[in-house]
Amino acid sequence: MTSFVISAFLLLILVLVLLLRPLFFPAKESSTSRRQMNAAIYREELDKLEADRLAGTVDSRSYEQTHAEMRQRLFQDTDEADDHAVLGSPKKTIIGICLFVAILSGGFYFYLGDAAQIAQKSTEKPMTQESVEKMVDEFAAKMDKEPDNLKGWAMLARSYRILGRNTEAANAYARAGSFVDSDPQLLADYADVLAANANGNFAGKPQQLINKALAQDPNNLLALWLSGTAAFNAQNYKAAVQSWEKLAKLLPAESDEARAIAASIAEARSKGSLAPVSKPAISNQGASVTGQVDIAPELKSKIKAGDVLMVIARKPGERMPVAVLKTPVTAFPINFVLNDALAMSPNALISQLPEVSVEVRISKTGMAMPESGDLISAPQTIKVGTSNARLVIGQIRP
Repeated sequence: MTSFVISAFLLLILVLVLLLRPLFFPAKESSTSRRQMNAAIYREELDKLEADRLAGTVDSRSYEQTHAEMRQRLFQDTDEADDHAVLGSPKKTIIGICLFVAILSGGFYFYLGDAAQIAQKSTEKPMTQESVEKMVDEFAAKMDKEPDNLKGWAMLARSYRILGRNTEAANAYARAGSFVDSDPQLLADYADVLAANANGNFAGKPQQLINKALAQDPNNLLALWLSGTAAFNAQNYKAAVQSWEKLAKLLPAESDEARAIAASIAEARSKGSLAPVSKPAISNQGASVTGQVDIAPELKSKIKAGDVLMVIARKPGERMPVAVLKTPVTAFPINFVLNDALAMSPNALISQLPEVSVEVRISKTGMAMPESGDLISAPQTIKVGTSNARLVIGQIRP
């Protein structure tokens, strides 16, 4: 704030200097007084009268009379106090201008804002995780005083869910009551939170909420995903494929989400021994990549129950997987096989490629999209047909 005041003061001084310069530094030429101007005018008239007398246009009597009258007027006009051509008093002018500029500047300042607000905005820090947590806690304290504000409880629940505070989110959704019951998106969010709190178990209330959400909105994306996930966890792979295929039709074809859903559908078809949508002509049938996955000793302590291991094969230089194996994490080392049964598309098979880029990822949620905190391996380019590949999980995704 101090720097702002100093800058404003210096700017005000500069403006005043520019405005008052003519008064502080007047022109060097002396001004013509009123007496001198009157004398010059009468001298010119007297010269003209003399010229008329010499030319004979004015007789001697008229000349003497007119000459006497002009001399009398000259004495009267030049008898007043001398008055130089200045614009009033310089001191009063300077004071007036200074007051005008100061008042005008102050008016704009108080109308448009003050220095304290400007300084406060300039020192504001970016929003941090701690500040967001504090805002949510303050909102929770407010909601404790408004138990009947169902919409507010729903907002608090979603805030908790975004922050990953699922236990508190579930309690807030329960307090929201009937407000949640009429909103399919909130029902799906509630089901997701309850399932997360139950380590991925959708039995009971989570499944009821999913069914209720789909009854109100059959195309709700989250509800379709959760419905397929619940069926997949219950080993009802046919129902999982049906939910996920419906979800896939609602997503942009080339989006990352659509690719992830396609991978999950392929896995469900493989585990359920379900026929693919269309049977492709497979060249080099039976070609695959097999091997083992191990983990660095320092990362073993980060493995938790319910973690999912994914082995992903891609055509080198491309993002779209050609085969994805997803399995629960067990004791290491873990054997894997990547073949055409795990293909995401019948037109992109691992058996049709000379080599693939293979990487391993351990997910806490089992989602196809990579997430911060996932345990990963470095990608390796492996020839198709290799039977002794070895990949080591040694990194944490930032």
